[in-house]
Amino acid sequence: MVENGLEGTFTGPTELHSFAGILLDMDGTIVDSIEAISKHWQNYIEGLIPKEYGGDAVEIPGARSLLAALDLAHAPWAIVTSGTRALLSGWLDVMGLSRPDNLVVAEDVSTGKPAPDCYRLGIEKLGLTAEKARAEVLVIEDSPAGVLAGKAAGCQVIAVATTHRIEQLRASGADWIVQDLQSVVLVGLGVDGTIQLEVRDALQL
Repeated sequence: MVENGLEGTFTGPTELHSFAGILLDMDGTIVDSIEAISKHWQNYIEGLIPKEYGGDAVEIPGARSLLAALDLAHAPWAIVTSGTRALLSGWLDVMGLSRPDNLVVAEDVSTGKPAPDCYRLGIEKLGLTAEKARAEVLVIEDSPAGVLAGKAAGCQVIAVATTHRIEQLRASGADWIVQDLQSVVLVGLGVDGTIQLEVRDALQL
């Protein structure tokens, strides 16, 4: 079978993993707003695009339930995006999605992805700066540049195949590739506070 131009199937066995924290990209990972932005970017103030044209954006399957579960469990998580604070806040508000305590946006770093600066800052905001803790942080991304940034920051990375070709995500070094966030399920928090996460139906080559 060919999945997104590459031999393989999304039939991997369910795996249980523990992570010290989770950092999620926004566009293409939680919400697909590419159509809304491409249609209206030139004609409108950026921060107002979600409010005025939210109907042109769609949730990535599984995103709402994963974010809600992380929030309910008081898990250590953050959103790390190349978008501006106004744009991120607008999408979270319009879509009614859970908002983490920690955000990293374009204004917070001088160099964007694939540089690791944004994810390093995300790790710091979660208070996980020790080398061991950093290696146990999970990044969830949709783009090759984002995967590269997460790996360069020392994290493990799940790539969601929502916007880019699988071979691009593999070449970037993703540890797992899944179709969407329905394959990423929070089980709970361990006694040591680590996030217990199931990865289901990952790409099998």
